[in-house]
Amino acid sequence: MSVQAGLSFEQAPPFSLPLRFLLTAPLFLLAAAVLIAWAPESLATRWTPQALALTHALTLGFLAMAMLGALMQMLPVVAGSPLPAPRPVAWLSHVSLVLGTLSLMTGFLSANPAAFGIGIVLLGGGFAVFIAAAATSLGRAAGNVTVWGMRLAVLSLGLTLLLGLALALLRAGAWTPPAAEAALAAHAAFGLLGWVLLLVIAVAFQVVPMFQITPPYPPQLSRWLTAVLFVLLVLRAASALVRPAAAHLVDSGLAAGILLFAVVTLRLQSRRRRKLPDVTLDFWRLGMASLIACVGVWLAARLWPAAAASPLYPMLLAVLFMGGFGVSVVSGMLYKIIPFLAWFHLQAQLQARAGSIPTMKEMIAERGTRLHFRIHLATCALLVGGLLWTPLARAAGITLALSALLLWINLLSAVRRFSRHGGRFV
Repeated sequence: MSVQAGLSFEQAPPFSLPLRFLLTAPLFLLAAAVLIAWAPESLATRWTPQALALTHALTLGFLAMAMLGALMQMLPVVAGSPLPAPRPVAWLSHVSLVLGTLSLMTGFLSANPAAFGIGIVLLGGGFAVFIAAAATSLGRAAGNVTVWGMRLAVLSLGLTLLLGLALALLRAGAWTPPAAEAALAAHAAFGLLGWVLLLVIAVAFQVVPMFQITPPYPPQLSRWLTAVLFVLLVLRAASALVRPAAAHLVDSGLAAGILLFAVVTLRLQSRRRRKLPDVTLDFWRLGMASLIACVGVWLAARLWPAAAASPLYPMLLAVLFMGGFGVSVVSGMLYKIIPFLAWFHLQAQLQARAGSIPTMKEMIAERGTRLHFRIHLATCALLVGGLLWTPLARAAGITLALSALLLWINLLSAVRRFSRHGGRFV
C-alpha cells in the first residue's frame, strides 16, 4: 500500500502544529524517569503522592501529548476533515496541557490546593478546546473504522476529563462527590482503556497495514472491536455503581477484546510482505506482548484472589500497560510519524526537487532507534523488577531517563534533516 494512498497534502496542517506536541512528549517521559530515580517508592503503591504524580506525567505528559499531536495530523490528512482554527487550537491546548500537567504534578507532590486549582483550570480548558475542535472535525468526517474508533476515543477522553476534574476538586477540598471510589475506577478505565487503547486500536487499523506492510485487519474485527470495547467500558462503570458482581463478567469481555487485538496484530505482523528489519515493529511487538501479559496477570488474579488483594497487583498492571504497552507503541508510532511528516511536508513544499528528498528511513539513523529499543526493553524489565526490589526501581528510573533522552534526540535528528533540506515549519 502506498503511503500516499488516501492522503491529502492540501489539508495537512503546518508541520509545526503537531510537532510541538510530539517533541514535548519525551520531555515528560524524562520527568517521569527523574521522579522514579528520585523517589523509587513511587512504584510501591498507587496511592502515594509520588505515584500519582508519576501516573499523570506518563498519561497526560507523554501519552496524551503524543496522541493529541498524532490526532492533529491524522484528522485532516487521513480522515479528510481539518481541525477548525488549527493554529489557536494547537497553541491553546499545548500550552494548557504543559502547564496544567506540571501544576497537577506539583499539587500531588506538595499537597498544595492552589496547584490543583490551577491544574484543573488549565487542563480543563486545554482539553475542552481540543475536544471541541476534534469533535467538530470528526462530526463532518466520512465514517470509516479509523474515524469511528477516533470518535469513541475522543468521547472517552471527554469522560476521563470530567471524572478527573471531579476527582481533582475532591483532592483540592472543594467538594466530596458521591461514589468517589467508583468515579476513580471509571476515570482510570476510560483514560487508559477508552482514550489510550481505543485510539491506538483505531490508528493501528490505518498505520499497521500502511507502515508495516501487513495484510489489513479482518473486516469484522475492525468494524466492531472499538464499539464493543467502548460499550463494555460504559457497562463496567455502571456495574460498579449498581451491581458490582456484574463487573467481573464485563471485565472478562474487556480482557477477551484486548487479547484478540494483540494476538491479531502480532499475527498480521508475522505475515508482513517486507521482511527487512524494522525497529518500530519491535516496539509494537513489545507493546502487544505487554497487553497479553496484562490479560495474563488479570486472569491470575481472578484464579488467586489473594494476589488481587496485594498492592503489587495494580502496580504490575500499570507498569505493563503504561510502560510496556503505552510507551512502547507510542515510541514506535513517533518513529514513524515524525519521519513521515518530515518527508510528507518536503514532498509538498519541494515537489520540483523531489529526487533530492531523503526517504522516511533516512530521516533517523537506525542505530539510534535500535539503541533506544534495547534501553527501553531493559527499562521495562527493571520496572517490573523494581516492584519487588526498590534498588531496581532506581535503576529503572535512570535507564528510563536515558531512553527518553535518546527518543528526543532521535526525533530531533529528523527535524534537523527536514530543516537542512529546506523544509518550512509554518
